[in-house]
Amino acid sequence: METLQKISGVAGKYFAFWVLLGAAVAFFVEPLSFLTAYVNPLLGIVMFGMGLTLTGADFARVFRRPKDVAVGVAAQFTIMPLIAFALAYFLRLPPELAVGVVLLGCCPGGTASNVIAYLSRGDVALSVSMTSVSTILAPLATPLLMLVLAGSWLPVEAGALFVSIVQIVLVPVLLGVLVNTFFGGVVSRVRPALPLVSVSAIVIIVAGVVAASADQVLTVGPLVLLIVVIHNLSGLLLGYGVGVFLGLGAAQRRAISVEVGMQNSGLAAGLAATYFGGVAALPGAIFSVWHNISGPLLATYWSRRPVEEGASESRPKRVQ
Repeated sequence: METLQKISGVAGKYFAFWVLLGAAVAFFVEPLSFLTAYVNPLLGIVMFGMGLTLTGADFARVFRRPKDVAVGVAAQFTIMPLIAFALAYFLRLPPELAVGVVLLGCCPGGTASNVIAYLSRGDVALSVSMTSVSTILAPLATPLLMLVLAGSWLPVEAGALFVSIVQIVLVPVLLGVLVNTFFGGVVSRVRPALPLVSVSAIVIIVAGVVAASADQVLTVGPLVLLIVVIHNLSGLLLGYGVGVFLGLGAAQRRAISVEVGMQNSGLAAGLAATYFGGVAALPGAIFSVWHNISGPLLATYWSRRPVEEGASESRPKRVQ
């Protein structure tokens, strides 16, 4: 188990590198496009792993701090979707790519944000609560936002999106929470392997997406990278700005910034590949790499700057 824990640690620490390597290999090996058929089951595994890191206390905390959590989740489901829509509209993106960008913006926060919040000396409890709540709300929020914001480019099957998100996000997360609640001893023994499982699943998803749309990567890849960078950095900046505007503490501002700026890009890539095609999945695939570069860089910067005493609850989460 100690060896497995070390391997898992390396997988989580160099997550961006493994994703980038998987994408590079897939670009030259087109037969790997068959992997897209396994995207939804793999996402279900990732979300089950997320559930295994959560407890009832993470959800109960929402009722003790409703204002902070509500502010963060509201920012998540307004800032990122609207930035995505603006980028797609003003850059006059082709329909399939525009829908992929908007879908990325409409997804809930990514679980890696909990680790980044911890490393940033932010309010980890708030970050975990925001991730939990935005994930639970995703089956309703994501399809409705897509229907409103992306429907002018391509038809959006909101009902089908709802069912898919329930199946690959909500049910696995809740199952994970239940297993962690009733079989915590067993979960604690297998938890060291979770980063390896999650990283492997995301690498396979990204590889499948890239292999299925290798021809388009050359033509739209640089543009998608630019959009992803602007989207991510805008979310980080505006998320922090919301906290400043509302007079929240430094630790809370950092948590909201990270939570808003880091999306569940694996979910975005998976849903896009299923409903809108390979090109639409590229923003999510590239975001998987980029936010695991920008997040640690931001965490390094903030970790050297103090926050007020007692502002941060240090409960680190595993990278999923």
